[in-house]
Amino acid sequence: MTTPDNNPVAGAATPVPDGAAPAKKTSRAGRNLPAAIASAIVLLAAIGTSLFFWKAGFMVIVVAAVVVAVWELGQAFATREIQLVREVAMAGGAIMVLTAYVFGAPALGTATAVTVLTAMLLRLRGGVAGYVRDVTATAFTVFYVPFLGGFVALMLAEPDGELAIVTFILVTIASDIGGYAAGVLLGRHPMAPVISPKKSWEGFAGSAVACVAVGWATVVYLLEGDWWVGVVLGLTTVVAATLGDLCESVIKRDLGIKDMSQIIPGHGGLMDRLDSLLATAAPTYLLLHYLVF
Repeated sequence: MTTPDNNPVAGAATPVPDGAAPAKKTSRAGRNLPAAIASAIVLLAAIGTSLFFWKAGFMVIVVAAVVVAVWELGQAFATREIQLVREVAMAGGAIMVLTAYVFGAPALGTATAVTVLTAMLLRLRGGVAGYVRDVTATAFTVFYVPFLGGFVALMLAEPDGELAIVTFILVTIASDIGGYAAGVLLGRHPMAPVISPKKSWEGFAGSAVACVAVGWATVVYLLEGDWWVGVVLGLTTVVAATLGDLCESVIKRDLGIKDMSQIIPGHGGLMDRLDSLLATAAPTYLLLHYLVF
């Protein structure tokens, strides 16, 4: 769900500097498709297995994802000499998602506040220079990753939470796949050329169609909800997922990096996969909680 791979403008290419070794063969969207597909299959298999055979195992995956994503953001911010209070953000983030699953939304809010306040306190040891910068970046990271990730835990705690998670993942993935396919085949008009040159309006339309179709199908047939809720979920998801893509792309451009890391073959960093999911988690939870469950 990383921006450079989604909704690509057809024909867009990345120049290779003189004297540089040729890159591995990629798709027209700049993605190593075999590696990307293999990685996606492994990740989805782990998620599916944990959801339906060992529910607590899915929470282990969520906690691990939060910790790794916070670590990646810490590495990225460090390129601009921004030092997160990383240990607090990682430990607090793990506690945040676990308390959300066990105790609900109020506990998530409380754990978030305690995590940020603890980071503010411990950062005092580093002196005055850069205090506001580092604490602000830490608070941003805590909100961006574990707080938004906590809504995934809240979804899982709902009746038929496993099916809610499947719905959430499938509709968000539909945005990526629909945008990718439409962008490669039809993309001609860049959506945000300064931020993400390969994201096109045609790709966005493909994302919208795919999200509405999958949202309708999953809400009606998996969750036994009203069809119009599925349509609303699809439309909400395509907007949130696109914003998630664009915002993460802005962060990377501001920091002067291409990917958050290279830990997932064919995809880049974990945050490059979580950007859309984090952005859609809260609206999906709210829609399902109040209109389906």
